[in-house]
Amino acid sequence: MLKEFKEFATKGNIMDMAIGVIIGGAFQKIVTSLVNDIIMPAIAIFTGKVDFSNLVLTIGTSSIKYGAFITTIVDFLIIAFSIFIAIRSFNKLNSKTKENLEKMAENNRYLKKTKKKLTKDKKEEISQVSEEPKTKECPFCFSEINYKATKCPHCTSDLADFNENSEL
Repeated sequence: MLKEFKEFATKGNIMDMAIGVIIGGAFQKIVTSLVNDIIMPAIAIFTGKVDFSNLVLTIGTSSIKYGAFITTIVDFLIIAFSIFIAIRSFNKLNSKTKENLEKMAENNRYLKKTKKKLTKDKKEEISQVSEEPKTKECPFCFSEINYKATKCPHCTSDLADFNENSEL
């Protein structure tokens, strides 16, 4: 069981998720600081120097901290928008990679078809070259005769004793 847990924990998806959580926590701190220290004070300048974090609605002994809630909503919107941009960029990159892989697969299919056709054409060419000729020319009367003939049917010359390299 310990071995199975080790395999589970060391798989890429678990490690990627752990890294994502750690980076997400650090990113959340940066965004919170951005909202609390820059954006909300800038908004406070336009709204009459209101500090949103101190906005409280008190009813009896209960206090509703709607200023902190507004700050958290702004914080959330910035994080959500950042994640949207990151995922959108990743999807564009992923789609381009997918398109390139599809093009490569199509090229590979084309190359296989071409190779198959060339191989078939080459085999046909070789078979045509290696085929025994059907006719030959009689060296005596120059008539076209069967390639396997041993006697010319036109001049009745004996071709079995004739060496094609010899001269008459």
